[in-house]
Amino acid sequence: MKNNPERIAKVIARSGVCSRRNAEVLISEGKVKVNGSTITEPGTKVSAEDTITVNGKPLRQAEKTRLWLFYKPKGTITSSHDPQGRQTIFDLLPKAMPRVITIGRLDYNTEGLLLLTNDGELARTMELPKNQVVREYRVRIFGKLYKDIIERLAAGVTVEGINYAGIDAEPETSSKGSNTWIKVKLREGKNREIRKVFSHFGLEVNRLIRVAYGSFALENLKLGEVREVDQERVQQLKIDLTKASY
Repeated sequence: MKNNPERIAKVIARSGVCSRRNAEVLISEGKVKVNGSTITEPGTKVSAEDTITVNGKPLRQAEKTRLWLFYKPKGTITSSHDPQGRQTIFDLLPKAMPRVITIGRLDYNTEGLLLLTNDGELARTMELPKNQVVREYRVRIFGKLYKDIIERLAAGVTVEGINYAGIDAEPETSSKGSNTWIKVKLREGKNREIRKVFSHFGLEVNRLIRVAYGSFALENLKLGEVREVDQERVQQLKIDLTKASY
């Protein structure tokens, strides 16, 4: 922790215990103490001299930020536990991996690039819409993507009261028959965004693959494979995100 006071939710997230959002929940539930006193305000500021406990356990010092690329298979969920007993991505990760959280999510029927990190603050920063981190997908739809739909997607649409920002969509030249492959780029990543938006135009998504998240790409990663990003690139990412936040 830096010597300058910081919001406690941010400090907890950076330690790798959980995301900032989950840290705020723990704080509101009275599960966090500072110097022996329970706090309930996520905005409480702490410094390196303060003693912090979460669920009665001392907060460990922030570890070196680490980042992994993972090719999530279709038919797995990104939660650590599923009440329905479905397979989670954490069932597939190497046993030697430290505790990690996902940067964003991919739904059960979506495959492709998923970023994993031990730094909750990094995850939050990359997920924030204001930072405009681009997510890129290959999408196979049943039907044709006509020019007027492409233009309406680019302008942003409202589906069932939810506003979706502009989406860049471009058909691939290799598309044949009744199915069309499309390159899609978006910057928000709302829940099931691509499926809902294309369904709004009467187009059924029958395969969805995330191929890139920010500067990180799926490239030659194999299904179910996990690969750590080198430290030089991780540090450059943090620098770039800091600049983007201003």
